[in-house]
Amino acid sequence: MTATNGPLREILERAHRVPDLAHFPGVDEINQRLDDLTEQHPDLVTRRRIGTSRLGDPITMYSIGDGPEQALVYAGVHPNEPIGFWTAIRLAEDLCADASFRAGCRWHIIGNIDPDGTRLNEGWFDGPFNRVHYTANFYRPAPQEQVEWTFPFQYKDAYFDRVLPETLALMQVIDEVKPTIAVSLHNTELGGVYYYVSRELTGFVDELHAIAASFDLPLDLGEPETPVVEPYGPAVYEMISSKAVYDYVEALGMPTPNDSGSSSSAYAARHGTVSLVAELPYWTHPSIDDQTPTESPYQQVLAAAADELESNLRTLDEIFRAARPYLSDDSQLVRGVAAFLPYLLKRPERERRRAAEIDPERRATVAEVFGLGDINRSFRLRYGGMLLRSLDGEIARGSASAALYPPAKRLRAVYAEWQAEARSLDEQLHTVPIKHLVGVQYAATLALLAAVRREAP
Repeated sequence: MTATNGPLREILERAHRVPDLAHFPGVDEINQRLDDLTEQHPDLVTRRRIGTSRLGDPITMYSIGDGPEQALVYAGVHPNEPIGFWTAIRLAEDLCADASFRAGCRWHIIGNIDPDGTRLNEGWFDGPFNRVHYTANFYRPAPQEQVEWTFPFQYKDAYFDRVLPETLALMQVIDEVKPTIAVSLHNTELGGVYYYVSRELTGFVDELHAIAASFDLPLDLGEPETPVVEPYGPAVYEMISSKAVYDYVEALGMPTPNDSGSSSSAYAARHGTVSLVAELPYWTHPSIDDQTPTESPYQQVLAAAADELESNLRTLDEIFRAARPYLSDDSQLVRGVAAFLPYLLKRPERERRRAAEIDPERRATVAEVFGLGDINRSFRLRYGGMLLRSLDGEIARGSASAALYPPAKRLRAVYAEWQAEARSLDEQLHTVPIKHLVGVQYAATLALLAAVRREAP
């Protein structure tokens, strides 16, 4: 464990007590564990239904602690990111077990804000934990169906008010609780640890670095998730802003986004809330934090990656266009593919325009070369897997048109090649123990509250 002093040391000691975990909990297990805790501690836990999912699952919040500070923690905003399910459960368990821990702050915990989407990911929650199995059972909602990005948004020519029932439930909680801190529990896929914070806090970047180091996890020092964010320090960024994304795309002279809204962090900011996202990977690779310059100009690496991504996406788009007339309109998987392919197909041209503005003498680092290549690998595995599930699901119903079989056959062959390439990389990857992922996310959550307290008047 990294040598630290004071409150952070106590936080890390608590985070390192997370037990071994061999799977990720699905919807029913999350509910059962938190409900059991409520039954065991009726004097400590207040359970309240705050909403209903689009497919009829209840959404429940569990409140524990004394206040006056208010903390809001919510998992499942992206249902393919289940580390936060365990973080929410562990936080609730520790609050019930330790009176001194829950003193001074009332914690409001939403164990799963998107049960519908989570159920479509449960096929990989029990492992095996490799990328082939993961992406073959992967589901990510269309942007306009993601809880995290369907808060009301109006900026320049952009307007979004198609708030989901799940998002409305979270909005109402935010307005009621007016949290001191809000932690949206996300995670990434392959890479290192990185964070988003809604504002700078004295000493917090160093603490976030120390948390990752204490679990022997590298920081992600390669290509950031989006070029619009400003770094507060290595692998620590300002929160992604829909306004910044709009301005960035507009400046490139490309069509501005209008298919999703603002984030939970932006919405909570009206109450002075400080928000955090801790992004943790299932797998790491030796190149993730390697800042060694390569012989390759960054401009060329970025442009080549854009070309490869476009080729992959065009293949998926051709298959989807051939299959689309024969696919069910009510499928979440189909809606996801239909939304993501046009959205992602804009990315290569954005990257090429960005590349044109980069100093041609700047050399790409090892981390950047690996990161750009792996973004492409991730996209084709994820959305190729979703499309294949859409086609196979329609065929499995027993009423598919004969015209659906040729595109399905083509996709199986293409996707098998992509899976084989991913499988060849497996021996280079390190699968991070789930308890370490939960530990980092848990420690970062507690460190945020401590940092905000330090700056309180």
